[in-house]
Amino acid sequence: MTTIVPPGSSCSSGSELDDIMTIMEDSFEPRFGEGWSRSQCSGMLGDRNSWVILARQDDQPTGFALSRMIIDEAELLLIAVRPAYRGKGIGTELLQQVCGTAARKGAKRLHLEVREGNGAANLYQSTGFEIIGRRKNYYSGGSGERFDAITLALELDRPIE
Repeated sequence: MTTIVPPGSSCSSGSELDDIMTIMEDSFEPRFGEGWSRSQCSGMLGDRNSWVILARQDDQPTGFALSRMIIDEAELLLIAVRPAYRGKGIGTELLQQVCGTAARKGAKRLHLEVREGNGAANLYQSTGFEIIGRRKNYYSGGSGERFDAITLALELDRPIE
């Protein structure tokens, strides 16, 4: 189900970046300010410490996870599953792949931030992530609304559930 694009692979002109942007546009509501632009994604994919995991079903892009390493910790920057493919375990599989890749790269811990009220928070907490902080007004929506970010972490010394 998943295809892994190796760290440091530049996808700015490839089909992988097109797939990421298709998933991004389908998955993130502009009112919350969570989605990234094509240039932001391209720039991160060019970073040798970053990697993306793409999920495809029947040659259709269904989801992705974008992560990076910082010394001995990893950060999940973005994860998305297209609405038509949600509830089928794709998000969990992407998260497992991120954890496995991060651990193989030497990460001891995986961090992420999620908008308060985002349904994905349930996935994170059900797989063992713990809340470690909050960033007030972190996300800025298209209409000027502000939303808090919840910071979570998972120790990578055990597999996620």
